[in-house]
Amino acid sequence: MRDQIFNKFEWPYPIKWNTKKEITSDVLVLGGGIAGCWAAIAAAKKGVKVALVEKGATIRSGAGGSGCDHWESATTNPCSQVSPEELTMAMIEDHNGYNNGISHYIECREGYDRLLDLEKMGGKIRDTEDEFNGAEFRDEKTKFLFAYDYENKYTLRVWGTTFKPALYKECKRLGVEVYDRTMATSLLTEGGKQGAKIIGGIGVNGRTGEYIIFKAKATILSMARPTRIWLFSPGFPGISEFRPLQCMGDGHAMGWEAGVEFAMMEKSLRGLWSGERSFPPYGTGNTHNTWYACSMVDANGKEVPWIDRDGNILKKISQRYRPAPGQKLFLKGGGESDFHLYKYLGPDTLPFEDLLKQGFKLPFYADLPSMPELERKAIWGLMVGEEGKSKIPILDTYTREDFNPNRDLLQSYGEGWTSASFLPRERQLFGVPGGIFNDWELRTNLEGLYAAGDQLFASDCNGHAAATGYYAGRHAADYAMIISEAVIDYHQVEAEKTRIYSLLNRENGIGWKEFNMHITRIMQNYCGAIKSEELLNIGLKHLDQMEKNEAPKLRALNPHELIRSLEVLNILTNAKLIIHSCLARKASSKQLHFKRSDYPEMDPPEWHKFITVRLENNQVEIGEKPIDYYGSLKENYESHNKNYIGG
Repeated sequence: MRDQIFNKFEWPYPIKWNTKKEITSDVLVLGGGIAGCWAAIAAAKKGVKVALVEKGATIRSGAGGSGCDHWESATTNPCSQVSPEELTMAMIEDHNGYNNGISHYIECREGYDRLLDLEKMGGKIRDTEDEFNGAEFRDEKTKFLFAYDYENKYTLRVWGTTFKPALYKECKRLGVEVYDRTMATSLLTEGGKQGAKIIGGIGVNGRTGEYIIFKAKATILSMARPTRIWLFSPGFPGISEFRPLQCMGDGHAMGWEAGVEFAMMEKSLRGLWSGERSFPPYGTGNTHNTWYACSMVDANGKEVPWIDRDGNILKKISQRYRPAPGQKLFLKGGGESDFHLYKYLGPDTLPFEDLLKQGFKLPFYADLPSMPELERKAIWGLMVGEEGKSKIPILDTYTREDFNPNRDLLQSYGEGWTSASFLPRERQLFGVPGGIFNDWELRTNLEGLYAAGDQLFASDCNGHAAATGYYAGRHAADYAMIISEAVIDYHQVEAEKTRIYSLLNRENGIGWKEFNMHITRIMQNYCGAIKSEELLNIGLKHLDQMEKNEAPKLRALNPHELIRSLEVLNILTNAKLIIHSCLARKASSKQLHFKRSDYPEMDPPEWHKFITVRLENNQVEIGEKPIDYYGSLKENYESHNKNYIGG
């Protein structure tokens, strides 16, 4: 029988169902990605006891675990021509205010500090071998390489594949207790009550099934943003989303159930990459992020123009890396391509149909051979080589198959530029998506709970995760040093244990892949590109029915399937959170990619604000925050970080 899979011949690890242990720490970090490692390091440097819980293997886990090709917002580096205040406000304005002013100011103010820390740990941030000597984007004194904006020099090209092992080593050196292969499943609250102080969390080991209670004075959520909400392929689960399969929003689901307040969860974009019809990200000719600012040509070799914000055609390649006349700076590398307040209009942003009318012929190609040698080498050898999603599947694979950037063009697919032609209903939480609302200490609305990285609303890239992780870690440690130990409610502990292990040994149950696929179909049909009260409520009803009728049939026959099943239950929770957020905003918004057929007016002034949602006594509570809730960036930051500034 299949339920005999637990015997020693079929499962390589000792099974410890229904066994439990209790771990006590001052600071508990849930999620061992970029933000989580930095949070653990910062807290440990304060001298407190730190436990880090990671579902994968911390040495390479998380969305940034396999690498990153650039580090945004290092505005305090010695070559930068932009202040933290200038860049933060540009990012806020670029999204019409719908951005996290606090977390992005932290990113701009402290991002360069984290790069210098990484260098001390063994991470590579400079062209120490002089591979790019003489390049326009290289500073000869510091040996820094810059990306996107060669004039203002606040985004650095980096060797990001060296970062995660260095962070892991530093965690171990500082005595952080790392619990790998352990999935955090829920938060512990004082008295077991929703909305109460957070006093730790629960976890289950993905190899042994052991149940672990983590008791802590302060807890930091530093897990991934939700994925697999609209896109999932049972046949090709590994390419279901832009980010790794296991990075799917456990922390959002745990936070929602505990009573955490969320903002901007109504925002979603039409799918950009991934999915079973897609090519691997950055594996087709394009001009996005890693490939910026590659030349593009049509089937006849005719170059597709680059245009500045004023509509002027850029005749020289070097112009693509500099602001237009009269423009202070421009943003490139992250976020959406739909708004261009601070961006150049690369070939990929020009209306596809207009190009065909102008006589351009399909297919289009990335023309690396026509680029200057060091620009070509930076794109293909460095950026593609250090970006975690492209080093192995793209650089290594294409090179092995004899792709030569000095000789070969690389074709674009989909709608001219993207790697797939996504339907409007196939969506993702991308760019700067929704997440947990935070204050100036990166604390949530619940006492004892902090958030960092992709858990925060309007999260961004590696530099944002690093800066906010370190920031949350030191503030959580300060809190832990003045608070008394909490008392666990063991009724809550036993209830969670029962929930987890009830998934085991069900006969004729539902597999996790089918369950996930069902969620995506509901979300595509009822929470797609165009929304309405009726559609959203039907979708919510179907999700409630899934929770009532199908969730009790989920089946797990080993610890691996147990983790996957707990994940899809969290995906179900996140889908409901998204629909509640969509119902709460009764207006359409361009910047939020949010369209309601029953409220078609786009961005009415009275709705230019953050809409928040949270659970209180298991009822959805809707709130609002002013668009400039963060106040004075510099003054508020400095009033909350006097010791850091002084030290």
